[in-house]
Amino acid sequence: MTPTPLLDGITVLDLASVGPAARTSRWLADWGATVVKVGPMPRDASVQITPPHYAYSGGRDQQRALIDLKADAGREAFLTLASSADVVIESFRPGVVDRLGIGWDAVAAANPRIVYCSTSGYGQDGPRSAWAGHDLNYLAVGGYLHCTQPRADGGPPIPGATVADAAAGGMQAVMAILAALVARDRTGEGTYLDVSIADGVVALMSLYVDEYLAVGTEPEPGHYILTGRYACYDLYRCADGRWVSVAAIEPQFWANLCRALGLEHRIAQQLDDDVADDVRAEVAAAFATRHRDDWVAELGPGDCCVAPVLSVPELVADEQVAARSLLTDASAEGHGSFRQVARILAGQDRSASGGVLPDPARTSTDALLAAAGLDADALAALHDQGVIA
Repeated sequence: MTPTPLLDGITVLDLASVGPAARTSRWLADWGATVVKVGPMPRDASVQITPPHYAYSGGRDQQRALIDLKADAGREAFLTLASSADVVIESFRPGVVDRLGIGWDAVAAANPRIVYCSTSGYGQDGPRSAWAGHDLNYLAVGGYLHCTQPRADGGPPIPGATVADAAAGGMQAVMAILAALVARDRTGEGTYLDVSIADGVVALMSLYVDEYLAVGTEPEPGHYILTGRYACYDLYRCADGRWVSVAAIEPQFWANLCRALGLEHRIAQQLDDDVADDVRAEVAAAFATRHRDDWVAELGPGDCCVAPVLSVPELVADEQVAARSLLTDASAEGHGSFRQVARILAGQDRSASGGVLPDPARTSTDALLAAAGLDADALAALHDQGVIA
């Protein structure tokens, strides 16, 4: 028997097409929420980015409504949808939703139980609140880039994933929304949530920020175990040019690694600053003698905290990914069949496939508004005015 999804019965209106808000609604849909992507009318399509068919799991398990929010009738149509929804997510610049008449105050007046989540780069107030930005900017101002190993030219690196959008923004928004829904069950009242991606990066960096504030130690690359100060926490090139990650922080794991590499004489020198460079050089020389997968086959199961650095093609073919059912099948009109990331967050049914993804050219606007209480004449009038599609 397929378990009931954890968010079954929760309806989410998402006004965003990309970025942290789109990730937020993606994960909420994976947990079983009814997610409605509310977009602009075709003539205003330039105001929203249209993601490719595979992005954000291709709109899997989501519906779409097109409403002209700049028109009075469109605003009222949106508020009609919001009156029976549980969550609204928006990612406009601060102040835009209020000018449109669909901000927190207007929606809460129509539905006092609503959880209203605004996602933005720098938050709804503060000197940077009106700034445009993207993932790299938020990682920069949050200290993340400064504490990461630099490029060959000494400059901060460009991360290989949108850490700020996903972890500092999207996941922060999901957690806040779920907490607000729990509180609503207790109080019967909705909540306004001001989710700042840059704030979320500061939360991700709290281990270092708190240390600096408490004792004055300034974090930087190579200053801590976790930023590469010692050989026990680093990346090493193997004989075939591929890499392994080593994170043998605990003494017993470091001892196991040294024995496996034939470096027993370095066991007691794990955190010895006087010989740190020499230890690192010997570990690097040892790894350079064999291919990556040979080392991984021996050290991975040997309590050494060693794992391969996988490319994306290697990742999707990895046996652990298969064992955990992290990928699923899907298809989209005009694009055929393909694989995509499954519903992988804890509490989701990974056995369900992506199925046939919704055609972005088709909408559920009429059905959604009818379910919210509009009759056929009202819908016809909105169509005649060019307010919905």
